[in-house]
Amino acid sequence: SLPAYLGTEGWMVNQHLLPGSQHPQNGFIAFIRETLARVRQFCKQKLLIRADSAHDAIANLAELSRHRRVDFIIKWNPRKQDKHAWAAHAFAHGKITTPRVGKRVAVFSVKEKHSFTDADEIERTVTLRRVMRVTERSIDKKGQMLLEPDIELEGWWTSLTLADQEIIDLYKGHALCEQYHAEIKTDMDLERLPSGKFATNQLVMACGALVYNILRFIGQVALVKPSGIIRHEAKRRRVKTVIQELVYFAGRLITTGRRLKLRFSRHVTAHAEAFRQIYQRLAYG
Repeated sequence: SLPAYLGTEGWMVNQHLLPGSQHPQNGFIAFIRETLARVRQFCKQKLLIRADSAHDAIANLAELSRHRRVDFIIKWNPRKQDKHAWAAHAFAHGKITTPRVGKRVAVFSVKEKHSFTDADEIERTVTLRRVMRVTERSIDKKGQMLLEPDIELEGWWTSLTLADQEIIDLYKGHALCEQYHAEIKTDMDLERLPSGKFATNQLVMACGALVYNILRFIGQVALVKPSGIIRHEAKRRRVKTVIQELVYFAGRLITTGRRLKLRFSRHVTAHAEAFRQIYQRLAYG
């Protein structure tokens, strides 16, 4: 699947279920436009889009560059790049640090011009910045000396003008998206879809996205404060925690005097208060 999450809370704003044989890049530009159109309906602030190396394509970078108030950091795919040539350049011109004995790290930026053909079949040229990090290890983390240095080559395309290390640190937040995706697959049990028909599974995933956002909303309203059910403060709660603390929370629905009452045990006042907060936010009238 191809999801898009918004904010540090992990709201799902778009979700495309892809056939197993389809590369995520296929149709990605249309996905970008659709996602940005949805977000702009309720958010006018500047956006930072982060994507992994599966979406390292000049067409993607050019598409994102044309949108106002939108910046991006996309992981670079080195493909068949010469690691040793880049290492020589990095340790000659980059900012070098030595985290431990036998390990050197060089960080630097390059600007490159790339040509591409747009949707109107017009040849265009775009200048792009790429932050690069080269790591050379002559001794591994266990203290074993290596016969030949191990060279790791990484890069990040970006439209931001921040310092190189700040770009790298910002991209680290992309790992949270993997955690959101893991919650959908494990906590909501959507790793294996029920049907052999693709259209049916698309409907299941669409319903799953709606339920995911509802559970995320419940967690943000009732479970992020340190008082009440959970004692420690957090920016968000796992979907699993929301389900366990509030969805599985038992109560009795009583009809009396032409009114409906929801009664909870006297021993779970914190849960009842959390439920009341949710009810007040969502109740009609």
